Amino acid sequence: MEMGKAVMAVVVGVLVLAAHCEAGKLAASFVFGDSLVDAGNNNYLTTLSKANIRPNGCDFKPSKGAPTGRYTNGRIIPDIIADELGIGGYAPPFLAPSAKGSAILHGVNYGSGGSGILNSTGAIFVGRLSLEVQIDNFVETRKELISMLGEKGAKDFINKSVFSITMGANDFINNYLVPFASTVQRVFVGEDSFIDQVISTYHVQLKRLYDLDARRLVVANVGPIGCIPYQRTINRVDEDQCAALPNELALKFNKRLKDIMKDLNANCTGATFLLANTYDMVEDVIKNYAKYGFEASNLACCGRGGQFKGIIPCGPTSIECTDHTKYVFWDPYHPSEAANVIVAKKLIDGGPNDIYPMNLRKLISL
Repeated sequence: MEMGKAVMAVVVGVLVLAAHCEAGKLAASFVFGDSLVDAGNNNYLTTLSKANIRPNGCDFKPSKGAPTGRYTNGRIIPDIIADELGIGGYAPPFLAPSAKGSAILHGVNYGSGGSGILNSTGAIFVGRLSLEVQIDNFVETRKELISMLGEKGAKDFINKSVFSITMGANDFINNYLVPFASTVQRVFVGEDSFIDQVISTYHVQLKRLYDLDARRLVVANVGPIGCIPYQRTINRVDEDQCAALPNELALKFNKRLKDIMKDLNANCTGATFLLANTYDMVEDVIKNYAKYGFEASNLACCGRGGQFKGIIPCGPTSIECTDHTKYVFWDPYHPSEAANVIVAKKLIDGGPNDIYPMNLRKLISL
């Protein structure tokens, strides 16, 4: 019986891979990152960072409005990309019991709310999966793919899949910039040394993915974190202002990230590393929100506390806006599905200022 199941899994895997290749579609999507892309992994952790409570997920059609662990009202960016590029299913969270066998042939989501590039990031939440742990988990997925598809089949499958990495924001928000807890670090380490540490760690982990057969990698830079309702609230900025220091740190980090992306593209034979310019894309939506059909870009649709509803995360006691499509931010930290759609579509078909050196549609046609 077990042998029959194994044979069937191999047959299904080969057919799925062949179908994707013939159609010129994306084989699968392997997603790494923080709460911006967590599809429910934190549901299975002992952590203070969870989104499996209402009204999170209220506009997520596959769950009929029930919370799934996504930190927004609907789809996260990897979901939207899957829909637009015809993958045929969303990458399941790695920790979900169902993320086994043929279920992983659309890819796997390793994202974890509160996590960062550094293992120490997000300690205030207790449980979270750092980037290093997420890649350790991919190693387990890779073993399973080999058992299903064989060495060559698994390698081909992984080579043709897209790996997206959305990390770095929490290394500032929930590490370097944590009120009181990191004061000593800021004074004695300094921002340049801290960014050095984050960037060097990131470089090692991205190269590790390459060594594990990833060949199509999309790395998002850090967005304008000083503009999220939480940072606006705790820094007591004016209605039309963002907090300066968080954005300055993000821009410094992004400049360094650009350098390591050049190095990886130059030295990782056969791989294409794409840099997604999240900072400029999101800043444009925030500054020109009315042009995109939004009514507000400075406060949370679902939150509580302070001028921008930026202190208490979205939950049953939150103050919730009436029209979720009119707000750039769903909660104190995360974009709404409507904002996610704008960014996702730019990643798919945007120009070199959005994603460089090519967009996702061109990447999967290689």
